[in-house]
Amino acid sequence: MEFATFILATQRGYHQTSDSVIHDAIEQTVLSEQAGFDTAWFAEHHFNNYSLVPSPLMMVAHCAGVTKRIRLGTAVCVLPLYQPQRLLAEIGFADVVSNGRLELGVGSGYQQFEFERFGVNIDNAPAVFSEYLDIVLKGLNQKIFSHSGHFMQIPPTAISVRTIQKPSPPIWIATGSPSSMRRAYRERHNLLVTALHNGLETLGALRGMIQEAAAAEFKSPGDAKISLLRCCYASADGAEINRYLDNARFQRQLSEALHQRRQQSHDGYMLQATPTQQDLSLETMRENLPIGSINQVIDRLLQEIEILKPDQIAIQTQLGDLDQTTMLRQIELWGDKIIPAVNKSLSHKVRDILSK
Repeated sequence: MEFATFILATQRGYHQTSDSVIHDAIEQTVLSEQAGFDTAWFAEHHFNNYSLVPSPLMMVAHCAGVTKRIRLGTAVCVLPLYQPQRLLAEIGFADVVSNGRLELGVGSGYQQFEFERFGVNIDNAPAVFSEYLDIVLKGLNQKIFSHSGHFMQIPPTAISVRTIQKPSPPIWIATGSPSSMRRAYRERHNLLVTALHNGLETLGALRGMIQEAAAAEFKSPGDAKISLLRCCYASADGAEINRYLDNARFQRQLSEALHQRRQQSHDGYMLQATPTQQDLSLETMRENLPIGSINQVIDRLLQEIEILKPDQIAIQTQLGDLDQTTMLRQIELWGDKIIPAVNKSLSHKVRDILSK
């Protein structure tokens, strides 16, 4: 089982400075490599405090210079907000400076506030995403490419800085829909999925959706790698766990507000979390997620792996204003205790199956 850290880089309030949030994200990436994580993923958002990373490829390029082994991923590049020709050159650059460690995650986006400020109609986002992904695939796989589509016309064009990884870095599609899952299987891409803060039932339904999408393309679910984004936290300190969960709920409230096209900002930037009827209690979140003692987290992860059968677990770090010292200690704990225990248990299970 691969393990990753997912770094959103949220700013909960002005008691955190933007530069401290970014530097904390970089420090977490460096420590993630030292702790044995396989990948560090970076989000992309704009114009508010939900995430301070405007370009995950810039984070990849910078972190490539302070790490040596860990894979560095975009989760995700919001394709409708790019010129795909320029994005292709930046993908090539990031893969070169990282010595072929780029994982390319892409998505269609969902925040109207962002789209409006780029002059892009969010209602067209799925269609634009589909066409722009076509362009990106052409540019990665053809030395000279052209495109004639509904949203973009490109004459014969060559990208000067091409990726080290051939024919391209691994491509991941952030998805929760059958159609995008089917495209991933049809074109041999990977899946970035989440069950949000829900429990085993949602994971089971997600597995069913993946199986149906694979079958519709005459594929096996294992033909695509699956990464599960999950809020996970191990501690014997109940107050510390509650701080993590409170920050996770805060982040989810901002996400829901942006998804529902609501803004709660007095200054045009710093969004305020607004409780809703859909909010889960901290107790329910603790029941739904791999949260608790080290052994509780390990046991719950093994349950979730059995249900979803992912290839990677991406744990969410840097939530809200959870202090950096605590988060760094958590990353070390995963490297020292949790990751080895989970992989040991999984390897024993495989040996038991093979011996029968």
